[in-house]
Amino acid sequence: MRHNRSNDPPVKRRFIITGILVLPLAAIWWAADQLAHPPRRPLQDYHHEFLADPSAHGVVLKSFTCADNTPVIVCESAPSGVLGKRGQTIRGQMLKKKIVLPPAGQIVGSLVLVHGRRGRKEDYLLIAERFCAVGFRCILFDLPAHGDHPGAVACYGVKESHLPEMVLRRAAAEFGFDPQPCGIMGISMGGAVGIRAAVKNEAPWRATVFVSTFDTLDHVLRHQASGLAGSWGGSGLRWITGWLFEWQTGMEIGAANSLKLVCDLKCPTLIAHGSSDRVIPIGYGRPLYEALPPAVEKRWIEIPGADHDNVLITDFPIYAEMAEWMLRHVQ
Repeated sequence: MRHNRSNDPPVKRRFIITGILVLPLAAIWWAADQLAHPPRRPLQDYHHEFLADPSAHGVVLKSFTCADNTPVIVCESAPSGVLGKRGQTIRGQMLKKKIVLPPAGQIVGSLVLVHGRRGRKEDYLLIAERFCAVGFRCILFDLPAHGDHPGAVACYGVKESHLPEMVLRRAAAEFGFDPQPCGIMGISMGGAVGIRAAVKNEAPWRATVFVSTFDTLDHVLRHQASGLAGSWGGSGLRWITGWLFEWQTGMEIGAANSLKLVCDLKCPTLIAHGSSDRVIPIGYGRPLYEALPPAVEKRWIEIPGADHDNVLITDFPIYAEMAEWMLRHVQ
């Protein structure tokens, strides 16, 4: 049979047109799905190493699961007072600044640490090692759609703000310690969760620390969409992605607005941000600090050269600064 080549161009054109239409829509759907259902970060080798031998890091770990299936790790300094490498480093930095520290092994208060998007509670083990070394008990937990939490949807603080206080009180009841005094620290999305937790009526926190977090989720989405499609195309991409996110989660992008909330904060607040953050530019972090009430003791730290993913691992002694802040207010 003789092949009729006259039909080839229209067929090819249909394939091309279909690809032009389908591929962008698939990419937008993927982006919205990633926003609502971030890929879960598996346990890393360094997590396994820490969990297998916490004493090498100068800490004791206790685990439990809340009634709503939120998994929690409580990290305390070893009673012996023996420190890990990171604990020794931070105590040395603070002693050089002539900061009075409690004896190694003594607990003066509790900190709830809230991880960021695509993170998990075990990511904070190395952070907890440092805070434990200067006198704090650290409480780590998985947010919904992260780690081992059974929840499937991330709502950037809008539906998770009750969790920090809940895990604090449940841990205190489980292991028999006083939940006061306490502070809260959050990074990125965890900062948005922490801000909402801190502005609740009768919130228990005596101090807060927020690192590399955003004023509004909409600003971050617009920034990332414009980076992909330019200013004009980015507006359309942001709108469609936001609509799909709302369809998947039942919440509007605009609901994740920390800037509207920080004016109601009543406890001392430290906000830190990397000067070279490309995920959440520093211009989306500074307005949070500026919107804090005048009566609240506050501090702004700009971490030179830090991007979003390395904001806590540059040469800048950010751990010592955060620990000093918490020691001044949470004991």
